[in-house]
Amino acid sequence: MPSDNRQSHWEGVYTKKGESEVSWFQENPVCSLDLIAQVGATRTSAIIDIGGGASRLVDNLIDRGFEDLTVLDLSDAALQAAKVRLADRASRVNWIVADATVWEPRKEYDVWHDRAAFHFLTEEHDRSAYIARLGRALKVGGYAIIATFALDGPERCSGLQIVRYDPASLGKTLGPAFELVDSRRQSHATPWGTEQSFQFSVFKHRS
Repeated sequence: MPSDNRQSHWEGVYTKKGESEVSWFQENPVCSLDLIAQVGATRTSAIIDIGGGASRLVDNLIDRGFEDLTVLDLSDAALQAAKVRLADRASRVNWIVADATVWEPRKEYDVWHDRAAFHFLTEEHDRSAYIARLGRALKVGGYAIIATFALDGPERCSGLQIVRYDPASLGKTLGPAFELVDSRRQSHATPWGTEQSFQFSVFKHRS
């Protein structure tokens, strides 16, 4: 899907639906927070949340005292919803409206977090563009935490086809510069009670 089409799709989703009306909504993103702590992130670590949208991960990171936070998403409507929710605290976050496959990083990050953005990239050229930006934006020695639908998870989300992964296939896709250091499964309950199987994989940027 071309970048402009992706942007239009997600702008439409977040314009029509509230943050708790989408399947991926989490009040408390426990798995993401645990893994960010596990990789040794400190209050001054630079953390970017790719496809963060209106996610409450940023709220929780602010609550924990993290000071260098960036949220990137295709949808300005999603980011605006997060800003409204955070009120005065929104000024503590760097907000970027962009497609991760065409965005050009202007700094390096210690932690790259992506829950359910990469698996929407069904075309090889889009995956390659994403991985190129991951390689430029993540410090050598930094960690990428990437969550996707697991092999037994849904085949579609928000009306779009996705690509399912396990840690091994995701690692093969990212390439040898990213060393798999941890993984875990999560059964996510949607707001309407459906269970979705996710896998979270942690990679260290080697070179």
